[in-house]
Amino acid sequence: MGLVFRAYYAQMPMRFESKSGTPTKVPYLFATMLRRLLAEHQPAWLAVVFDVVGPTFRDHLFEQYKAQRPPMPDDLAVQLPLVRRLCDAMRLPVVTLQGYEADDLIGALAEQAAGQSLDVLIVTNDKDMLQLVRTSRTGTIRVLRPASGAKEDRLVDEAAVEEILGVAPSKVADVMALMGDAIDNIPGAKGIGEKGARELILQFGSAEAALDRASEVKSKRYREALQNSRDAVLLSKKLATIASDAPISLDLSALARRDPDLDALRSLYIELNFSSLLKDLPAPSPVDLSLSSACPSSPLYAELTSPADLASFLNSLSSTAPVSLWLTLAPDDSESEGFHSRIAAVEISLGLGAARFFLLDSPGSLLAAHSAGSAERFEIFCSWLASSPQPKIVHDPKLVTLLAGPLSNLQHATILYSYLLRPTTSKHDLADVLLRHRSLTLTGASGERAESLHSLASALRAEVEAQGLSNLYASMDLALAPVLARMERHGVRVDPSSLSLLSASLESEIRSCETRIYEIAGQSFNINSPKQLAEILFDKLNLQAPGRRGAGKERSTAAGVLEELALVHPLPGEIIEYREIAKLKSTYADALPRLIHPATGRIHTSLSQTATATGRLSSSNPNLQNIPVRTEQGRQIRAAFVPEPGWVFLSADYSQIELRLLAHFSEDSALLEAFHRGQDIHARTAEEVFDVGPLMQAPEHRRAAKAINFGIVYGQTPFGLARQLGVEQKEAARFIAAYFARYAGVKKWLDAQIAATRRDGFTRTLHGRTRPVPELNAPQPAMRNFAERTAVNTPLQGTAADLIKLAMIEIDRLLAPPVSGSPAAVSPGLSPPPLRARMILQVHDELLFECPPGELGPLSALVKPAMENVCPLRVPLVVDLKSGPNWRDLK
Repeated sequence: MGLVFRAYYAQMPMRFESKSGTPTKVPYLFATMLRRLLAEHQPAWLAVVFDVVGPTFRDHLFEQYKAQRPPMPDDLAVQLPLVRRLCDAMRLPVVTLQGYEADDLIGALAEQAAGQSLDVLIVTNDKDMLQLVRTSRTGTIRVLRPASGAKEDRLVDEAAVEEILGVAPSKVADVMALMGDAIDNIPGAKGIGEKGARELILQFGSAEAALDRASEVKSKRYREALQNSRDAVLLSKKLATIASDAPISLDLSALARRDPDLDALRSLYIELNFSSLLKDLPAPSPVDLSLSSACPSSPLYAELTSPADLASFLNSLSSTAPVSLWLTLAPDDSESEGFHSRIAAVEISLGLGAARFFLLDSPGSLLAAHSAGSAERFEIFCSWLASSPQPKIVHDPKLVTLLAGPLSNLQHATILYSYLLRPTTSKHDLADVLLRHRSLTLTGASGERAESLHSLASALRAEVEAQGLSNLYASMDLALAPVLARMERHGVRVDPSSLSLLSASLESEIRSCETRIYEIAGQSFNINSPKQLAEILFDKLNLQAPGRRGAGKERSTAAGVLEELALVHPLPGEIIEYREIAKLKSTYADALPRLIHPATGRIHTSLSQTATATGRLSSSNPNLQNIPVRTEQGRQIRAAFVPEPGWVFLSADYSQIELRLLAHFSEDSALLEAFHRGQDIHARTAEEVFDVGPLMQAPEHRRAAKAINFGIVYGQTPFGLARQLGVEQKEAARFIAAYFARYAGVKKWLDAQIAATRRDGFTRTLHGRTRPVPELNAPQPAMRNFAERTAVNTPLQGTAADLIKLAMIEIDRLLAPPVSGSPAAVSPGLSPPPLRARMILQVHDELLFECPPGELGPLSALVKPAMENVCPLRVPLVVDLKSGPNWRDLK
């Protein structure tokens, strides 16, 4: 039970929940700890001992025993059966006995095992169990105390017990009898703590002797405590003593180590979403994989070696039977599945036992050179992809489109299904999804990936339909994939010469920063070394480190610490500036030129639609959504992003979209009125909160109002707002109270949203995208506070993300050239010619385009209404348009 509670209260950076939404952190950590212990210690016998519901002999001795303990949290209670199921699947012997606590059973088993000349390890951090430690001529009993983090477990013998508690193991219960235990409500002697109890036992040898000789105790407080608490101390010793005589017999045959039930364990891991643990299980047999030979007379996987074979195979396919596709990338590009990747092989499957594949002699993509046969096969395949009527199944539609061109009649994309069902899961590659949903382990055989997609797509589609996500999948996520592929293929042009000049300028600024830092510090040192910097700040300059130390007791020099220290000394501020400039140089000025594709002269970032829990798109390799804009150096980096020579940029940015969505969801009359009137919402909030009219407002009024408006969206506390505005926490709390007093509808919606999320276990966007928030019922206040912010922010940020996705799909459709045979194509006089403009980047609420100067007007007339009319809301959506010669100089 100690490991159970340890797992429950452990702080984890990610959430754990089953497919049904049940929290699963406890069984996961319990399994992880057990697996590590078994691997490190290789016991021949073991027992997992649990408490049972109902009174024990201690409750009969003392009615108030453990009366102060709160009831077990509900979210822990629902996980205990999962821990038991885990033990059963691992074939771990479970021991319980009505009327006795787990500690008593452990003590009895340990004593009996040691009596049979066995070495016993008791895995616990409970100091009560230290009374069992002993070394004898037969066997030994030691306690293994599991450590946290990177520390090592501690093996406690008799000497270590004396080091920890100051007394021998046989005297632990005596110490407990005197000092009591508030957790278990063991009374002890009031007025005697651990230090005093230890001193008294060392002096007199036992609790009974201390009571009998109380008059000899020099300390008046201790003396009177003993004299007034005799019955309580004697009772406390009975309560604190492990009942090693509990009526349970050691049966070594029942406790023998056994191999786990792999089928049961695999099934449980799948149910609980333990993908990482699933990977460690032995691979199922081919029969279990459902990839066996349904047609044993023919090869399971056949290679198409010539263009004629490939064409014949594709032409023979039924127009109605679905086919699944998998592109294997060249090994050198396996880490970057995007524009730079190249196809090494293609797998095509009609279902069980009917997979085909063909190799590309010279791994190919749309930009790569091919050998003659490879190029012909590649062209045949791409043409079939774009025009064939067969329903198609793929894992990642964006990647297929990016590397092989458009896909006709694409029906199932398993990566998008997986993301819709598990938005908080970080991994959605095929291997992880197969493990998570089908318990399949890929062997690497050619053809198996395409074949596995058939059953996977069917299973995931059923879940998507059951959760009402089908329309979201079709109208948004699937429709967006080819749009992102086209944006990635276009890329963004960057001027390397501008970045080279900026790099030299930043290098000069870095050297100047170093000189100032060394002058202030009075010596040179490695500025990039946290240890050396800490020595300068805290030892030489004697600055007071705020808050607690970080892991390993190292003194933190993180940005938050330096910002506080900068208020009292100039050196931390210089360090902050040095770090900012150095990061700009290394991350952007020096790194971006190396990422320019030699064939296009552009940077082709990877835009992912499955990486964030809110539904926002993310950018990587490089991250172009994080180009700084607030500092002058950051703006210089943006100036290096330029359009096609002779063209211009157009930026379309949603104005205050999350605040507008707050008005829509909350239906607050004051917010609705402000947005319908086109008022400056920050000025309106300043007027409401500070009672200052628009003409009398100073810049600090607007700055504070802006912080309050966006702080409400992100669940900011009075502490956070006070820190941001540089005011007292009470004043910040007054600002927030004044805001809610005026915008009462907002407060009502926030409370209702948190309550609904706590009830349902998830929150959702306007278009139905869901996000589980199990931490709302977590025992840790910090996790609950985070969950409340998530419950409120996700509908706002997630809906904003969904709206711009829909706008991108519509704009891409409007920018696409007319399809051959369409009215616009055969009658060009009836409609204007297609624009050459390109949508090249999305940065949260902003879309970036490049176009010839003459198309700026038509493009603006196309983009603005597409974005503003994307979805009817209770308030108007407003898009700000700016244009210019680079990404910085937009007006």
